[in-house]
Amino acid sequence: MPPEPTPADSARRVPAGDELRPLRGEELRSPSPADLLARIALGDEDAFSRLYDDSAPLLFGLIRRVVRDVAISEEVLQEVFVEVWRKAARFEAHRGSARGWLCTIAHRRAVDTVRSSEAARRRDSEEGLLQMEQQVVDVQEEAIMRVESRRVTTAMGALTASQAEAIRLAYFGGYSHREVAARLDIPVGTAKTRIRDGMIVLRDRLGVTA
Repeated sequence: MPPEPTPADSARRVPAGDELRPLRGEELRSPSPADLLARIALGDEDAFSRLYDDSAPLLFGLIRRVVRDVAISEEVLQEVFVEVWRKAARFEAHRGSARGWLCTIAHRRAVDTVRSSEAARRRDSEEGLLQMEQQVVDVQEEAIMRVESRRVTTAMGALTASQAEAIRLAYFGGYSHREVAARLDIPVGTAKTRIRDGMIVLRDRLGVTA
């Protein structure tokens, strides 16, 4: 007569139709990260939650060592798990452990975040320097223009009234020699002469060599 089954024997059997079958090994243990990734690849949200709970502390610690900032580390961690959900099917157990695969993704994301942040800081710094330099240049140019304007105004006092009028029209008004002659009601040759003679006087006064 067969012995009565013990409680331990009963705990290791489940009904299968009219028979009892032994539980397989994988049904007796917690799913490994590799098992969970396989399920995630099929869209199993429960497996994803389980993987997050099991792996988040490890990955967060790794990310924080690289990024330093807690808030940014939390953002990177979320990005890591989004990538895990999208790319779980790419995990290949024969090429390495699941934890190693997860850590590689986390480390790469953390490094990319640091590099991006440093690039942004450099870009902001360079833009700030350029703006400062441009402001300095603008101030310098404005000062120079004011000085030159005063010098030109002073030099213009040495011209005859007809020369000054012709030069104002030609160089400050943007008129051609023919247009200057028409406005002053003088021959074109006379307009050219007044402008030429006036410019000679200005060059001498301003110390400009030909």
